[in-house]
Amino acid sequence: MASRFVEPKPSQAPGSGNIAGLVRRREAGYLVGIGKGAILMPRLDETRPFLPVNIALLTVSDTRDAAQDRSGNTLADLATTAGHRIAARRIVRDEQDQIVAQLRAWIADPQIDVVISTGGTGVTGRDVTPEAFHSVYEKEIAGFGELFRWLSYDKVGTSTIQSRATAGVAGGTYLFVLPGSPSGCRDAWEGILVHQLDNRFRPCNFVELMPRLQEHLKR
Repeated sequence: MASRFVEPKPSQAPGSGNIAGLVRRREAGYLVGIGKGAILMPRLDETRPFLPVNIALLTVSDTRDAAQDRSGNTLADLATTAGHRIAARRIVRDEQDQIVAQLRAWIADPQIDVVISTGGTGVTGRDVTPEAFHSVYEKEIAGFGELFRWLSYDKVGTSTIQSRATAGVAGGTYLFVLPGSPSGCRDAWEGILVHQLDNRFRPCNFVELMPRLQEHLKR
């Protein structure tokens, strides 16, 4: 899938290249410390442009319809408030073949940059969303599920172990699997995705990597 994104030109923080510059960078929120011991802290680099991405939202449920899709609505509100575009929304049943079919259709669509699903991440017999996503991953982003459960632990304690949130990449498209609750979706967005889907977020983010997701096909 051809990416809509071009690789951004690296920008240089003010005053880089000398000790005085490092002090100014620290004061601007770029660094903590000076010299080899300096630590780059998470921040928004306002010298970089915000690049909206096209997001497809998939609700996996045997019982919900559009009027009851609170989790999908939560994600749509959060994403649009952040400046992104909702390019598509669907509700499918907890059937692995239906989930995979919708995923493959969106992965093949050059207008879809990111797919976010909600629902079906538990351990009961009908919870098959992670299995469906894993079947199409080219690369798994293992840290996403790990980080989500770490963030969730502060709110629900050891109950977070029952969430099988996951993420990966396929066909140049990012794929994220979130729990079915509105609160879980909000936690994942506000704790992870709002930052990683922002080209300004430093020291790194998923958006800046979009032009390179399929670089292996160009050789």
